[in-house]
Amino acid sequence: MTATTTPSLRPHLGDFSSIVCFKAVIVGVEDTLGPDGAAVVFTRAGKVRGRDLATELGVAGSNVPIEQLAGLLNAAIGRDGTCLAGVTASYREGQNVVIETQDTVCSAGEAMGSDRKCTFTLGAVWGALEAITGELYLGEHTDSVLRGGTSDKFVFSPL
Repeated sequence: MTATTTPSLRPHLGDFSSIVCFKAVIVGVEDTLGPDGAAVVFTRAGKVRGRDLATELGVAGSNVPIEQLAGLLNAAIGRDGTCLAGVTASYREGQNVVIETQDTVCSAGEAMGSDRKCTFTLGAVWGALEAITGELYLGEHTDSVLRGGTSDKFVFSPL
């Protein structure tokens, strides 16, 4: 489902809210739970969102080839979807699945060199990947645009 086909949840303001407000939630939860506790919460919340999104799109259990996931995910969470992140590539590196993203909501407004991890975005991609493939993975945010990477890179190792 894209943003244009989803019924509006808010009749006056529309379905999108400020990145600044979302980042304030992240910082507030980190302040309350600490960075590690917040990472667990946001990654899990993202996984639930990704799994639900795959189900809403009718692709859960479809086992789409890994190389086609980037386009599918980008349509759902990129510019034409929820604008969470642009998904630019999906491929295998040995047994691992790699998903590359840009313009993640998690990295928005962060200073270069920041140690910010894309926990919610990682979780959303992770949940969608598991729902689509029916496989379980361990996900990790490896490269970051904030630390010299060309993308925010998520690597998923099969369990």
